[in-house]
Amino acid sequence: MRDGEQARLVAWSRELHSVHERLREALRVTREALADGEAAGPAARDLLVFCHGFCAALTAHHEGEDRDLFPAIAAQHPELRDTLRRLRQDHSVIGRLLAGLSAAVARGAAPVQLSRHLDGVAAIMESHFRYEERQLLTVLETLALDADPAVVLGPL
Repeated sequence: MRDGEQARLVAWSRELHSVHERLREALRVTREALADGEAAGPAARDLLVFCHGFCAALTAHHEGEDRDLFPAIAAQHPELRDTLRRLRQDHSVIGRLLAGLSAAVARGAAPVQLSRHLDGVAAIMESHFRYEERQLLTVLETLALDADPAVVLGPL
């Protein structure tokens, strides 16, 4: 295996971890936007922007995994199909939580309600990321997938 090829393979592991860190940071910034003021006026607009960006980024990340990454892993590691099924189920749950958060922001829900939505997203997201990293990072170090990481893991 050439050095460039090995670097490309190992990059999937590093890229997944990096995307997870950027999504954690996006959630932190979204929470700060909520904490910075009432859900009215400029603070509400900031929260709407941060929420939209965070929700869109997390959704794109999960769609790329479901579309490109997980099928490649399943083809090369059939023993991980149950793990991938669980991760896809998490994606569905997180998608419903994000839809609830977006709807709450759009209707101008009170900060305490928005905070509850963010807490729910944060809890399942963190649990999901940790499980995914425990189960897949080693596999991703040898995954042969010739694709753009920004397409597969999201444009963050």
